[in-house]
Amino acid sequence: MSRVELDDWLLEIIVCPNCRAGLRVDDAASELVCTGCGLAYPVRDNIPVLLVDEARRPDAPGGPDAPGGTG
Repeated sequence: MSRVELDDWLLEIIVCPNCRAGLRVDDAASELVCTGCGLAYPVRDNIPVLLVDEARRPDAPGGPDAPGGTG
């Protein structure tokens, strides 16, 4: 995985589309993680994909509810 490179001003203004809480960078997973509900949004080519349908649920890191899962 590569390091997430987003401008500081962008991180200050974007929020979780699910609960409107702030987001923090998780470089190890190339994700933005919501500080409120915990949804993890992928960052692809340094572009945050802020779609709830694309987010990984905190209670199912690789389970059937995760994108690409079997459920």
